[in-house]
Amino acid sequence: MTVEETLPFADWLRLREPADAAARAEDLLDAVRPRLTGATPTVIHDLGSGTGSMSRWLATRLPGPQHWVLHDRDADLLARAAAGMTGVVAADGAPVTVRTRCGDLTRLSAADLADGSLVTASALLDMLTAEEIERVVAACVGRPTLFALSVTGRVRLTPTDALDAAVEAAFNDHQRRTVDGRRLLGPDAVAATAAAFARRGVDVRERPSPWRLGPEQADLAAEWFRGWLGAACAQRPDLAAPAEAYARRRLADAAAGRLGVLVEHSDLLAGG
Repeated sequence: MTVEETLPFADWLRLREPADAAARAEDLLDAVRPRLTGATPTVIHDLGSGTGSMSRWLATRLPGPQHWVLHDRDADLLARAAAGMTGVVAADGAPVTVRTRCGDLTRLSAADLADGSLVTASALLDMLTAEEIERVVAACVGRPTLFALSVTGRVRLTPTDALDAAVEAAFNDHQRRTVDGRRLLGPDAVAATAAAFARRGVDVRERPSPWRLGPEQADLAAEWFRGWLGAACAQRPDLAAPAEAYARRRLADAAAGRLGVLVEHSDLLAGG
């Protein structure tokens, strides 16, 4: 029982886009905007762009002509992202153009991003390994880099339930699992990224960017919960039996508008 199994990934990204937009730490943009003015288009590289929610959100908040380069390993997601940018204009009405690059973003070099004035990513870091973080950071150094919505591992559900803490711990262990020889950083990724930039002499600012889901986001809360619990049970099969009744209680609360969900994330601006 995971998000990918219960909902196609592109549909999951669409469902979460409004919550992502509401959560991002917009005040970090104040440090970025002054560096993105000029007569020529600003080039912005979006790493792991998915269906393009980060580019749609950010393009309308930055001034001047912009050219976005969307990076992802999934060609279908890139096509959706490019299509979703149709008609998007900058904060001052300037034009926004897009091109896509399909490939492994963890293999990007500084040369690949050399034309960029800004690098962005959203909900990416926790899916990387320590080695991959080092490579991505090395490629980004030299320009402002905004990494948004990285999970921290902390979740709060209301009303509380006796099983909440065990599921949270199992989910976090699942986020740190080894996949095809890659040990993911999960909730440790933000600290690892900040340290990697600091070792290269780059200042980092960090802000909280939590999801706050209530009755108006009941569909998202229920879908998130299924994925959260499914990953926890995959990590700890002994949770499967008590999880059945737990899931019924929680999903009933969501359907009735009683479930509150706080999922903590962190936004990080390096070199801004």
